[in-house]
This record gives sequence, structure tokens and C-alpha cells, in this order.
Amino acid sequence: MFDVRRLQVLRAVISSGSISAAARNLGYTPSALSQQLATLEREAGIALLERVGRGIRPTPAGTLLSEHAEVISAQLSKAEAELADLKAGRTGRLTIRYFATAGAALVPPAVATVRREFPGVQLDLKVLEPVDSVPLVQAGEVDVSVIVWHGEWHGEGVELVHLLDDPYRAILPKNHPLAHKPVLDLADLADEPWVGSEGLPGPCRDVLVAACGAAGFVPNFVMDCEDYQTAQGFVAAGLGISLVPVLGLGAAPKGVVVKRLRRPEPVRSIQAAIAARARDQPVVRCLVDNLRSRRAVP
Repeated sequence: MFDVRRLQVLRAVISSGSISAAARNLGYTPSALSQQLATLEREAGIALLERVGRGIRPTPAGTLLSEHAEVISAQLSKAEAELADLKAGRTGRLTIRYFATAGAALVPPAVATVRREFPGVQLDLKVLEPVDSVPLVQAGEVDVSVIVWHGEWHGEGVELVHLLDDPYRAILPKNHPLAHKPVLDLADLADEPWVGSEGLPGPCRDVLVAACGAAGFVPNFVMDCEDYQTAQGFVAAGLGISLVPVLGLGAAPKGVVVKRLRRPEPVRSIQAAIAARARDQPVVRCLVDNLRSRRAVP
């Protein structure tokens, strides 16, 4: 296999018309260039240059290799430029996963900024529950996943960055006896029928159950819904009360009131799970910084 640098030397000598001229252009001594050319001719097994008067000219073999050297040099320059763009985060692919509520309220503005500042980066965006996405981040198949997480992370290959705290609000029927109170103690809801808004058990449901335990009761879930808007619809129909995080409130339906909670106020922690291999990429830092700048509506 030919050494690329020797091919480039050959091309420079042919373009310059002499070894001495090529040596001046490249910053080498004529002796050093002659040695490079001699080695290349041994590798090729055929003469590459021939003397003509005081100059030199390529043999057909030298012309052939010089033409290939030009193509190789162009490809190397292109590769170097593309690699520099990739290192700087100007190109490449960013794989982002997020849970549904974050996808509706949190992720889009941050992604819009990333697309504006890194237009050459291809974005792969999909909804995926944290329990499914975190292992993919750990395996390096996903760059960043927006998740609900509580406690410390002890696994390898993942860095957790806190983005924001998302407090829960109580959703009550408009004619509920507690509807007049500006702020509710969580214990006020101990005897109420609860409409679950989290679907399957998971970190969000864990937040509610833990908060209710701190308030001295276990919530009585009489039904479960797959999304926050449906849960609020059931509350409006008078089937119970529900707790919904601020990011999931959306436009509250007619027939409900939204109340703050205290003693304690349930809060879910929204985090970015970042693959260790991607954490220093400029595009990842841009995304996470913009996600952290968002806030749940008071």
C-alpha cells in the first residue's frame, strides 16, 4: 500500500517541475524529497520520473499515481473538514427521547434553538418512557433522554442533569366543597375518590404516593387514565379529583378548578439523562442548557 505523504510529494514535484522547487514549496530539503521519491518508486516497482534537460517529467506511471494522489488529497481534505465540523457539533446526528408531557411543553422550544444554531445536525426525536429510554442511553444508542427521575443514579455510562421541578396541582370539580380554598393541604384530599392521571405505575405515580404517605394517607384511585387531559375530563364530570403536574395542565376543561397544594406539595424532578460519550458535544450542551432554561408555569 502506498504512503499518502509520498504520493503527495510526487504530485508536488510534478506540479513544480523540479525536486528543488517542490522542496522549497513543501519546506523540505531536496535530499529528503529525493529519498521519498526513491522509496515510492521501489514500492511501485517502476520508474515514476525521468530527467528532461535540467528538469523532470513524469513517466506514464508517475502521471497515473499523481492523478490518484490528487483525488486522495481532495478526499483527505474533505474528511478533515467534515471531522472538524463533527467535533465542533456542526454536523452529525443527535438522538433525543422524551416522555409525552415533556414533548408537548418542554422539548420543542429547546429543539428549535438547536436546529437554529446547529442546522447541519440531523435530529432523531421520539417519545419513549423513561424506563425504556434510560437503558438505551446507558448503551450509547440514545444521546439524551428527558425523564422523570428521583434519587441518585448509580449506573455507568449515564450522566443525570437536573432540568426543573414540576409541581403538581389539584384538579377539582367546580362545585366541590374545597373549590373556594386558594391553597389545599394535601391531607384535605385524603377521603376523596382519585382519578389517576399517570397510566401505569412509574416514577410519577411514585411521587404522588410518597407525598400522600407523608401527609398520612393512601390515595383511593377509583380509575386510571392514560393522559392528563382525559383525567381532567373525568374530574369535570364529577367522578373524582386528580393531581396533574403543571407541565401537563394544558387548557383546563370547563367545570374544573386548579388549586395549589402544600404540606407537602408533590413535585416531580425532570432530568436529562445524557450518554457519557455525548456529554461534551457542543450540540448536546446547547440542548441541555436550553432545556434547563425552561420553567414550569407557576
